[in-house]
Amino acid sequence: MEESRALHVVDALRQRGLDAHLAREGVYQIGVRVVLRDGREAVWDTDDTAALEAQVMRDGILVGFVPSIEGSGDFDLDRTVDVIARADYDQPIARERPTAPPPSAPLPPEGGVFRRFLGGFRER
Repeated sequence: MEESRALHVVDALRQRGLDAHLAREGVYQIGVRVVLRDGREAVWDTDDTAALEAQVMRDGILVGFVPSIEGSGDFDLDRTVDVIARADYDQPIARERPTAPPPSAPLPPEGGVFRRFLGGFRER
């Protein structure tokens, strides 16, 4: 996932009240990390493939995953955010809920006031 797209996805998820952050797995491996309520984290799309998929981790150990979502390489921002928000991580192989849970109170944007300075003015 491109960094600017990942930032927009993180911002949109945080607007829905999901605890999402930018995930950096390597120099050019950027994705979205969603902190789950029970100490697990879902790390979405850090493997440089076009399709969306995620690994669910607890303390650095793989405890589940979201299989590659067919056609997700062509999703727009809204559809990508919707897929991540509707993921049900309660089973080892996560599935998609028929509807997204109701949004919670929005979380502040990640990075705060100095976000553009830290990113070198790359964000659009």
